[in-house]
Amino acid sequence: MRALVVSNMLPDPAHPERGSFVRDQVAALRAIEGLDVDLFEFAPGSRSLARAPLQGRRRFGHRRGSPDWKPNRYDVVHAHFGLSAWPALAIPARVRALTVHGSDLLHPRTRLATAAVLPLIELIAAVSAELVSELPSESARRRAQVLPCGVDVERFRPLPREQARAALGLDRERPYVLFPSDAARPEKRHDRAQALSAAAGATLLTLGGVEPDRVPLWVNAANAVVVPSEREGFGLAVLEALACEVPVLATPVGIHAQALAGVEGSLCAPFGIAAWRAALEPHLERAAPTAPAKSAVSPEGVGSAPPRRVRGARASAMRFSARSMAERVAQAWRAALERSG
Repeated sequence: MRALVVSNMLPDPAHPERGSFVRDQVAALRAIEGLDVDLFEFAPGSRSLARAPLQGRRRFGHRRGSPDWKPNRYDVVHAHFGLSAWPALAIPARVRALTVHGSDLLHPRTRLATAAVLPLIELIAAVSAELVSELPSESARRRAQVLPCGVDVERFRPLPREQARAALGLDRERPYVLFPSDAARPEKRHDRAQALSAAAGATLLTLGGVEPDRVPLWVNAANAVVVPSEREGFGLAVLEALACEVPVLATPVGIHAQALAGVEGSLCAPFGIAAWRAALEPHLERAAPTAPAKSAVSPEGVGSAPPRRVRGARASAMRFSARSMAERVAQAWRAALERSG
């Protein structure tokens, strides 16, 4: 099966993290036997969107090197975010798919653009069941599937906190709380994270403009990760923290309640300073040092075992691994192709 994934989240030096979850899914799809997956990324913005159809057609609509330049038809062209679906239409395909992520349904103008393209899409997907209910028509809601991107559990894994802090130049003793988002995104509520860390006497670390390969260091360096969002399409940051076995406090939006259910030391509740501070403070206390067992082996089988800070956290994250979510996408592609005849 040949597939093309289209995304309007091309990273740049200021935002190297942009679109990393789509690239993680593409990498996981490429690891599945029988799939040949290409990726077309273009930058956000109206000018880039206007150029994207011609760029996509030139790069992916014809077989390079073919003497007659016949159309190179993909089995599936799968766009991420509603606006990306429009330039994706310029590329020949048997089946067209679209995954919505949240802002494409919640922003008035992008919601209109997304609603207009949905009748042209054979496979409609959303990253959460909650987001399916936000689709603009009953027909779309009835046809939609839940297909998240998932967390890269190879990149996000437990590391010794001292090692992570040393790599980042952070103080070994100071209590740190991580806000795993760009502070400029108002729906993520950086103000809540600031108020909470100040009340608890912790230093707040904020992501934004961090290379994806270094994000696990920031997660593992923190005493806890706080995600006080007003809304989430999915909630990948919570899963990344769980995969690192770092305590998480999050509001009950997106996947948070499902991911944190039964995870020791976590909190999933509406934001409130008193309740969140009470849940956070035990994680800020420095535990007495203990000598590692001589036979300890990491989950990956190499080196000494990292500290197990949150029981059951990694197992919860594994349910939403990039590989398992990619397998769901591949299955949805095959079913859509069967329906197309």
